[in-house]
Amino acid sequence: MHSRLALGTVQFGLDYGVANQAGKVRFEEARNILKLATEHSIDTLDTAIAYGDSESTLGQAGVSNWKVVTKLSAVPDNCNDIAGWVESQVEGSLGRLGIHQLHGVLLHRPEQLLGESGYQLSKALQNLKARGFTKKIGISIYAPEELDRLTQAMDIDLVQAPLNILDRRLIESGWSKRLNARGVELHVRSAFLQGLLLMPADQRPAKFACWQPIWNEWQRWLEEAGLTPLQACLAYNLSVEEVNKVVVGADSFKQFNEILDAARSVLPNLPNWPQPIDLILINPSQWSQV
Repeated sequence: MHSRLALGTVQFGLDYGVANQAGKVRFEEARNILKLATEHSIDTLDTAIAYGDSESTLGQAGVSNWKVVTKLSAVPDNCNDIAGWVESQVEGSLGRLGIHQLHGVLLHRPEQLLGESGYQLSKALQNLKARGFTKKIGISIYAPEELDRLTQAMDIDLVQAPLNILDRRLIESGWSKRLNARGVELHVRSAFLQGLLLMPADQRPAKFACWQPIWNEWQRWLEEAGLTPLQACLAYNLSVEEVNKVVVGADSFKQFNEILDAARSVLPNLPNWPQPIDLILINPSQWSQV
């Protein structure tokens, strides 16, 4: 079961998440988390150039035996040499990580593939793969409907998308099955909705109270199922067969240990959410509007 987890490392480089009280993970702790992950057959790391000094921290800890997936930030507007920019970005990542090849390079802003320089960007990524900088190229998306156009813009080997027990758009849209049928590797993130699904009611920020019917059903169902929020969130994402890796991040060694324990749980059924689910709630980038 644990081999289907991937370790997300945004916390190794930044203070991240609505529920994070520990701040950025200290180096020693990061190294211990990596060691614990290895002991549990976890072999994949998720990072990004935009995650502060996450790549450098990983390089310092030593990740040559890991499959590392990183993400390119948006190509600058005035970039005249997209291929050169992409290559230098990836060379920078490899240098910081201290490895010779990435498992995957994803676009953090894949909508650029649909813009006027989309063809050059797609070509630059394919070139990276052809020259052995990375085994796979792909995209990190916020919503499955983005795939309708993006899968036509580039041959994609790897997709990272949000999925959790509240946000099942990836499954309900049919995209998880379509990607699987095409042999595309699928990594899912946001299993805990940035920690929101794990928070006790009295710690949940007041602005989320407008979705009280959802929290009522969540509480009712958890009690009926006899699961903790952590167990339920992991059990749901791991129950989806088409998912290759569930990306989980931890603020501390203790928390990562709890995640490993909870990942053994099984789901009896699913909550009966009030419909429709508000898209603002399931997209953390929109939370500032609440």
